Amino acid sequence: VQLVESGGGLVQAGGSLRLSCAASGSTFSINAMGWYRQAPGKERELIAGITSDGGSTNYADSVKGRFTISRDNAKNTMYLQMSSLKPEDTAVYYCMALMVMGSRYWGQGTQVTVSS
Repeated sequence: VQLVESGGGLVQAGGSLRLSCAASGSTFSINAMGWYRQAPGKERELIAGITSDGGSTNYADSVKGRFTISRDNAKNTMYLQMSSLKPEDTAVYYCMALMVMGSRYWGQGTQVTVSS
C-alpha cells in the first residue's frame, strides 16, 4: 500500500485547511486509518482515527471540535478537514493505514504551518 498526503501549507491562525491521503495498491486490505502529526522536538501523536466503513471516528482532545476526519472508500482517499487552526497545530501531518493483518503503512507527511 502506498499513501500520499497532500493539502498542507501555510495558513494564518483561525484559518482552515483540508488534507487528503490517497491510497493505492492493496487498498482492499486497509482496515482503520488515522492522521498523526509530529511537531519539532515532539513525538508523533495520533490526532484522529476512522474505522474501515467510516462509521466511527475518534479525536485527540487537542483537535476535538475543530478537525473532522472522513474517508471515501470509492476513491481510496481519507481526509482531514482542519478549522480554527492555531499556531500549536504546526507540524508534519502523516496518514496511516492499519491493515487487516495488523501491519501499518505511512505516508511521507505534509507540512502544516500556522502563523500567529
